Amino acid sequence: MSRPVHIIGVSLDLGGNRRGVDMGPSAFRIAGLGERLSALGVTVVDEGDLVAPIPETKTYGDPRKKYIREIARVCERLYKASLNALEKGGFPLVLGGDHSLASGSVAATADFVRRDGKPLGLIWVDAHGDMNTPSSSSSGNVHGMPLASLLGPEPQELSKIGGFSPKVTADKTVLIGIRNLDDREKELMRESAVTVFTMKDIDRSGIATIVEHALGIAGAGTAGIHVSFDLDVCDPTIAPGVGTPVKGGLDYREAHMVMEMVADSGLLRALDLVEVNPILDDRNTTAILGAELALSALGKKII
Repeated sequence: MSRPVHIIGVSLDLGGNRRGVDMGPSAFRIAGLGERLSALGVTVVDEGDLVAPIPETKTYGDPRKKYIREIARVCERLYKASLNALEKGGFPLVLGGDHSLASGSVAATADFVRRDGKPLGLIWVDAHGDMNTPSSSSSGNVHGMPLASLLGPEPQELSKIGGFSPKVTADKTVLIGIRNLDDREKELMRESAVTVFTMKDIDRSGIATIVEHALGIAGAGTAGIHVSFDLDVCDPTIAPGVGTPVKGGLDYREAHMVMEMVADSGLLRALDLVEVNPILDDRNTTAILGAELALSALGKKII
């Protein structure tokens, strides 16, 4: 990684119904993320945290999209911070915080690369699809909606960030590690025509084959890719401290293979690491894993 890495924490847990992921950025720092990157020879600029209000001080408003105004404000600030890092020639490394923050981080990368007339490829590594809309969601939790906002018009408060929509197109969007979808979300995903690689696909074909396909789809004809990595894509045996754990996820080497192949591609423009919940963790295991994965994504070599 020749570009300076701008660490941007987002202390946000308004998007889910389980508290604690707002402490994720601190957990990454305690895991020594900045120091480990510096040891690789990377220039690190820690921008600190964008802090969201806590639920106790707000009413959730529309039950179909809870705390949407507050979440949109944080995502707008993240959009500006990430775009500023890109304009300085830096690499945004966004630490969450719940996954609704991707509405801001991906918007910044898409805005930056479209100035050169090229689209952005998106690889969404997650146990969940995050493609619900306010009309399809049974919970109203906005951390299940960010990908929908990037691809289309809803929720409108998030899709309008940056002043343009969509941020990415379905033909350049790939999901990896999916294993827990709502019934209506399955329909939305099929209708959208995004490429989806489930855990079943990974079990059958192997992670290297899947990531190779994903890079080919998201990278072809684009200005690069944004990777948004939810730690709940990993199996709870290696990542117990996440907002919404689901059994049967990526193992340690599979998770690193994703990041190592992304690094080898030379296509990575920005990275999110989200949904680390220290309250549910065991001795900061999940944040340590996330820090290690960041190192792999940014070029750490085995030999």
